Amino acid sequence: MSSPLSYAPLPISQEHVTYAYGPDSQRRPGVAPGTTDTFQIRSSQRFPGTTRTVWVHRPAGHRADEPSAVMFFNDGWWYLDPDGDVRGGIVLDNLAADEAIPQMIGVFVDPGVLDVDGVPTKHRNAEYDAFDDTYASFLLDEVLPLVGTRYSVSDDPMMRGICGGSSGGNAAVTAVWTRPDGLGRAIAFNASFAQMPGGNPYPAMLASEPRRPTRVFLQAAHRDLQWNEPDANWLAENLETAAALARAGYDFRLVVGDGGHSPNHGGVLLPDALRWLWRPVA
Repeated sequence: MSSPLSYAPLPISQEHVTYAYGPDSQRRPGVAPGTTDTFQIRSSQRFPGTTRTVWVHRPAGHRADEPSAVMFFNDGWWYLDPDGDVRGGIVLDNLAADEAIPQMIGVFVDPGVLDVDGVPTKHRNAEYDAFDDTYASFLLDEVLPLVGTRYSVSDDPMMRGICGGSSGGNAAVTAVWTRPDGLGRAIAFNASFAQMPGGNPYPAMLASEPRRPTRVFLQAAHRDLQWNEPDANWLAENLETAAALARAGYDFRLVVGDGGHSPNHGGVLLPDALRWLWRPVA
């Protein structure tokens, strides 16, 4: 059965484009706001010397004693901020009210901060761009147990997902790739695969390794950084990763929009990205 879409004119400019938010990215009448708890992580085995804040968001009606799906969001507050570009808590509340997603806890994790000679210094790129399991293991073995002391969470990897943008998109894909035993679903908005140390590993890895039971949603922008350059082309690296996912038979979706390296389009897409990511059938 076909799904008719409303007509939308194609913008002539591919650079100066801003997408309008839909109703699921705004407070809706009749949808009770969820609750958000905050805690600090002041030490870490995986990232020694870092501190960070974590926000745990539960939509209204959440049953604390029932095992919940978990959705991690990189760049914590930036993705939770109700007045920001992504508005993750509002989106989770609206989708939960529509029963469009399973019972879910949103875990919004800020990047670590190091004290360098008394100056707070972000540890974001070191955590997000690395091609190893350190960040995924930090989430699964250090953050998730803290959440689990308060609320019941599912131990099924396919009931756990992760979302991020730019370097946070790298971290999302790397997390499901390196720890498929703990994470099964990923959303990457404008991933910066081109700046990973050693280059983008995914086209070659996807072609050579057995397929994982992973579901991936990618968003890319026509005018992302270096979009028309032969090297370090952020758009091309996203397209090549998507092509590799397609050739390897993954359950994935790619949405390409206009504009540059901005969280706007990904934020607008988040409600439908979550619907697609958590749909019950492939």
